[in-house]
Amino acid sequence: MPDTTPTPDDSADKARHAAKMAKIKAARDKIMAGKSGEKGLIIVHTGAGKGKSSSGFGMILRCIAHDMPCAVVQFIKGAWDTGERRLITEHFTDICQFYAMGEGFTWETQDKARDIAAARAGWEKAKELIRDPKIRLVLLDEINIALRYDYLDLVEVLAFLAEEKPPLTHVVLTGRNAKEGLIEAADLVTEMTLIKHPFRAGIKAQPGVEF
Repeated sequence: MPDTTPTPDDSADKARHAAKMAKIKAARDKIMAGKSGEKGLIIVHTGAGKGKSSSGFGMILRCIAHDMPCAVVQFIKGAWDTGERRLITEHFTDICQFYAMGEGFTWETQDKARDIAAARAGWEKAKELIRDPKIRLVLLDEINIALRYDYLDLVEVLAFLAEEKPPLTHVVLTGRNAKEGLIEAADLVTEMTLIKHPFRAGIKAQPGVEF
């Protein structure tokens, strides 16, 4: 049997580690003591990397787990049969409303007027959901693309969020190329950075990974 008796060096190392962790905990507790407020956040997920919508749907699942009413409005990708859409519409319609308003990417529809109409319809539904104070989080999936192409007016969107969003309602806006004005107005912004993607190696989008 190996000798597992702690050596003096082991004891000293454990003591240093415990002291270091105690200092970190004290500093962390001090920071957290000053964080008592709550507010509804404007959250932006953008960037060229994968994970913007996935992160947004992760927040939706958190809301479902906490019995918090929530809602999804899908812009652009609304025509896709995604795993998130199936899961929510088949199992959680009692707590999460789901509206697939888009008809596909602009290069698929090839009809600007139709794209604008779909974006406007999605935004009208989004406003209805956000105004409802019972709904705690609204995910506006890929709305940043509609804003990028000026299918929606950024000034109008920001004014609505500033003036009509209930104080405790969270709104998550996803999509690459988020406009600077939206980034400035948001409380939380995350940029997904593309480092490597299988599409560049000839691998197509796959269920469970991309949708």
